[in-house]
Amino acid sequence: MPRQLAFFEDLRNFLYSGGDVLWLILIVAICLWCLIIERLLFFRQNYPALRDSCLERWEAREDKKSTYAIFIRQALISEVFMQMNRSVSTIKVLITLCPLLGLLGTVTGMIHVFDVMAVTGTGNARAMASGVSQATIPTMAGMVIAIAGLYFSKLIEERVSDESHHLADLLKYH
Repeated sequence: MPRQLAFFEDLRNFLYSGGDVLWLILIVAICLWCLIIERLLFFRQNYPALRDSCLERWEAREDKKSTYAIFIRQALISEVFMQMNRSVSTIKVLITLCPLLGLLGTVTGMIHVFDVMAVTGTGNARAMASGVSQATIPTMAGMVIAIAGLYFSKLIEERVSDESHHLADLLKYH
């Protein structure tokens, strides 16, 4: 139990050392990872049933040759594509937001450094180091979250593309 408490204490100290912007980056990161996990769980749990339902609806049709049938096929594929692609744009926005928030943390940390320099002069190295630390930690955190998020975002996008093409191949018209 003390190890978990020490972990949370270290996490709290890290968040405080990065300033207020780091707390905002944490909130964005939690939202981002919730959306990524939701999409990954969707493909594992919900997508197979959605695909099978779409296939059943297509196979239940007698007419698979007419122009109307082709439009129905396209509508089925689009419906599934929209379900698969849900939240992907929000994930991309949050990924883009992380480095920008890190940059905001850099600016606020440097403002803190300049305030210390204005009040105490250049002689107080300890106070200046605190501001530099407050400037660099949010930048690092924003970049780390964005890089990891980019990997999973690309993974989800590729899965959407692959499954869309696979579904189009399964819904044969003749």
